[in-house]
Amino acid sequence: MIGWAITFLIIALIAGLLGFGAVAGTALEFAKIVFFIALILFAISAVVGLLRGRAPAP
Repeated sequence: MIGWAITFLIIALIAGLLGFGAVAGTALEFAKIVFFIALILFAISAVVGLLRGRAPAP
């Protein structure tokens, strides 16, 4: 998902440089949304991983 966020960010930067403000704004918003979704999923995954833990080796 981070790859998608970076892709949308690059599209936004290129569109902004070329003067396509609406496209740049839309791509930037998509990049923000995808980034925060990835961040939330990472946090959930980290918490679940910590809660599951591993059984101690005998």
